[in-house]
Amino acid sequence: MGRRYLGLWWLVVLCVAAEALAAEEAAVVVGEPGPRRHAYAAMMYMGTPRDYEFYVATRVMMRSLRGLSPDADRVVIASLDVPPPWVQALKDDGVKVVSVDNLKNPYEKQENFNTRFKLTLNKLYAWTLVSYDRVVMLDSDNMFLQNTDELFQCGQFCAVFINPCIFHTGLFVLKPSMEVFKNMLHELGAGRENRDGADQGFLTSYFPDLLDQPMFHPPVNGTKLDGNYRLPLGYQMDASYYYLKLRWSIPCGPNSVVTFPSAPWMKPWYWWSWPVLPLGLSWHEQRREHLGYSSEIPMALFQALLYIGVIAVNRLARPSLSKLCYNRRMEKSTMSSLTMLRVVAAFSILAAYIMPFFLIPRTVHPLLGWLLYLLGSFSLCSLVISVFLLHPLAVLTIWFGLIGTLFVMACPWYMNGVVRALAVFAYAFFCAPVAWASLVKIMSSLQILIERDAYRLGEPNQTVEFTKLY
Repeated sequence: MGRRYLGLWWLVVLCVAAEALAAEEAAVVVGEPGPRRHAYAAMMYMGTPRDYEFYVATRVMMRSLRGLSPDADRVVIASLDVPPPWVQALKDDGVKVVSVDNLKNPYEKQENFNTRFKLTLNKLYAWTLVSYDRVVMLDSDNMFLQNTDELFQCGQFCAVFINPCIFHTGLFVLKPSMEVFKNMLHELGAGRENRDGADQGFLTSYFPDLLDQPMFHPPVNGTKLDGNYRLPLGYQMDASYYYLKLRWSIPCGPNSVVTFPSAPWMKPWYWWSWPVLPLGLSWHEQRREHLGYSSEIPMALFQALLYIGVIAVNRLARPSLSKLCYNRRMEKSTMSSLTMLRVVAAFSILAAYIMPFFLIPRTVHPLLGWLLYLLGSFSLCSLVISVFLLHPLAVLTIWFGLIGTLFVMACPWYMNGVVRALAVFAYAFFCAPVAWASLVKIMSSLQILIERDAYRLGEPNQTVEFTKLY
């Protein structure tokens, strides 16, 4: 009997040990997942005036993807000349960086070639990512609204037709293949037709029959499809569609990804893109949530303090600046002095409104950017007012008009984009006479100065009478 109980005891011990070993192995599997079969990829290269902005945009997109918990790696195909600090920042974000040589663009001498597309053929390197079964290749101006992992079920090549006849290469699905990549390089060398000299022109020529392919619908059982497919428009919602109704109304496919294929200087990461383009604020909200503005805040604070200092110094030194005005006899050069004074004053006012625009960090948040611009233009206008003894309201009319324009464009209660456009037009129509009247007021103020012959540099030993105009 004792031996029987002893045998049962050993059996229980062996079962417990086996269960513990199995649990430990399972924990190791969960804690150290194997290599992923899918990837979201983007590219980075140098050589354009907007390299830093696209670097920021790429980081924002990759971080926002991480927030959607995709079952895929995030990869950036970076040219060898991308600065090491940028590469390290991407790696710190959990992005895998693949360094490549720039592909030579054989279409550089094409008549309609745009130099900003010179290195976009680096996108073809996506076909070399053969460690993945499917890759979703992205441009940096995509904004994800929800998880899109179902795209990995698509076939060998899938893309969205934003244009009714030409698919867009801002997002496409591909099956990596070195054979396809080598064939693409061969076609580049052979001079395959390319309507724009960029990646989109080449790929639309390489996959000419995509328009005739069926629409992609992800299988419910999770299996992968073979062949080429068209993707629903919801995977590349052109931002311009939003501006017509000020809401999304795309019934085909999930409304998952917004793209901004606009002019380079109206991309959503620029602070001036909002409220001109309402979706610019949505992009910056994603940046604020996932990346922040630590690189721009110090410069923004420095400029704000500088502008406040200019206003304070101008306020304290106004009497000294105003003593540049004296009475003296008329001279024959009155008309030439008037003309010169008008030119200098107009240039100074124009500079007061333009200079702050170019000094603000271009990728700062729009709310902070516009506050900096208004503060900077106000401080410089105050200098112009003091130096030329101009009427303050006349010089600041444009400043107040800009504030009104921002409120009109940012108003959230428009029924649709047409009503918004009409409101902006009506506001501009009614403000135009006011702006013209302020310009006339400025010119007449300068003419009064000349007619009284009151504008000249002060002489130290001359007794004069100070003339106040305001």
